[in-house]
Amino acid sequence: MSADLFRPTSPDTCKPSDAARELGLKRGDFDRAVQFGCIRTVPDEGGGGGHRVERAEIERVRAQDGFPESLLDRVRVVGTAEGAALMEIPAGRFTRLARVGLLVPVAFYLNRYRAVVWLYLAEELRQFATGAENAHLLKGRTPETLRGRLAAGVDLRARNWRGRHLGFMLRRAEGPWARAGAVAAFLSPADVADIVKDPYERAHLNRSRPTPPGHGVPGSPAPYAAERITTAQDADEIGWLRSELARLVEEARSVSPVARPAARPIRPVLRRAPRPIPPMARTVTGPAEGTTRFPKPTASPPGPESSSSEPTVVRHPEPMSASRPAVRPTAPTAPRGHGPAQPAPQRSPRGLRAWLRRRSPRRTGPARV
Repeated sequence: MSADLFRPTSPDTCKPSDAARELGLKRGDFDRAVQFGCIRTVPDEGGGGGHRVERAEIERVRAQDGFPESLLDRVRVVGTAEGAALMEIPAGRFTRLARVGLLVPVAFYLNRYRAVVWLYLAEELRQFATGAENAHLLKGRTPETLRGRLAAGVDLRARNWRGRHLGFMLRRAEGPWARAGAVAAFLSPADVADIVKDPYERAHLNRSRPTPPGHGVPGSPAPYAAERITTAQDADEIGWLRSELARLVEEARSVSPVARPAARPIRPVLRRAPRPIPPMARTVTGPAEGTTRFPKPTASPPGPESSSSEPTVVRHPEPMSASRPAVRPTAPTAPRGHGPAQPAPQRSPRGLRAWLRRRSPRRTGPARV
């Protein structure tokens, strides 16, 4: 790996987890402090693609008055019930104010019943409750305009959270492709493919988009519920995000075009000329060359005056080879039951004498009295 792709991290920086431990903060409180600008981070130069915290920044945060209580109070989040108690209003009125967009959530999670629980910044709720222009919203009858929107089923909590989270990601984005990826994170894959038609640019855009907040085990119903919250649903919101993505992609193309693989020359395919099919090898049953015809044997041995009978074909054995086994020629035999009887073979002399001995009468001597 080249030195441009990997550079050792500076010893003057530390990982976010180490910085949260040194500051005595939980990881969620530390992330919100970074999101709201209470703690500054720098890009990770080691090639990891994340962020790190400088040692000087840790010392600066520690030197603030009232640390760490003052920092924790700035990043404290509350739910609906606790937020209503903080504003001294009923929980139902708090929910109605959040649905019409007057109270903007900063985070959410899914409980064990798969219900969405919205979290709000406690400092913003105190500022809203102490504002003189909001006194008529906290007490008395809800204004008619807000009641009409609530009756129509308006719920802007998810949309307001998307807008707030998009602003946070745009502030941390470095480069035009990273900003385009932050906008693409809130659009469906079909909308992104419709705007960015080049597959190389779309792949680079997907690598640049930040990771969405994960909720639940992958494959469970919880991530699907979180996906509905993190994806734009309203037509006007989708249209604005599409136009913003098209503008950022055009800007990114002009600043840093996407690298493409070099075109490789196509080599011609060399094909061998077809060879002729060789003739089939000779078999034992096939006609053989160099045959000699002999006369067919008869019942009696042929004499010089006897006429020649029909010739018989006798095949000469061919030399043995690796592809053809040797075959012995068989002598022709006369068919059975045809032609005159053959003479009996001559017996040996020993057999004749034994036969004559059995035929001659035995000599007998005088009878004994």
